[in-house]
Amino acid sequence: MTVLMRARDGWTQPLAVAAWTAAATPAERALLASLRGPVLDLGCGPGRLVVALGELGIPALGVDASAHAVDQARARGATALRHSVFDPLPGEGRWHSVLLLDGNVGIGGAPVDLLRRVGRLLSGDGRAVVEAAPPGAGSWTGEARLERDDEISGWFPWARVGADDLVRVAAAAGLRLTGWHVAAGRWFARLGRVVA
Repeated sequence: MTVLMRARDGWTQPLAVAAWTAAATPAERALLASLRGPVLDLGCGPGRLVVALGELGIPALGVDASAHAVDQARARGATALRHSVFDPLPGEGRWHSVLLLDGNVGIGGAPVDLLRRVGRLLSGDGRAVVEAAPPGAGSWTGEARLERDDEISGWFPWARVGADDLVRVAAAAGLRLTGWHVAAGRWFARLGRVVA
């Protein structure tokens, strides 16, 4: 099954739906094993990362706006809530790690606003782990939709943040880069709050 994300301005990107529903990869598990719990996975989808964190003995909660995704996550044994990431969430200001992986930095189409929200969820010494597009891929903000065969979603706000732009976007949200984790061609930034 091929699912395509199409932007209003014409660019398209195939989505790896099989990877989205598969178990965490070895590279992802290595990244997850480096995290301090509790972990909040924003846009958790079917809960594959929350399940992997549980298998590693790290307490985690998934959040997703899709009822279908949350049902899948719970069926896998993940603890997950159906909420927008912008809704009030449990443990605000006390999460040691907050995840925005699999392109989820695009949620809401306003990366600065989303990262500002993440900063409010983190504990004082907490870290966000944000997956960026590889260097050179560029950044984009606009509206997109999902297409699969004859099924087409409505337009929704979305964004992509390239690794080249992430430090600037994070700084505008009050976060600072504390390091990169690069594995299997994927770029993960670790971000912490800016200390006044």
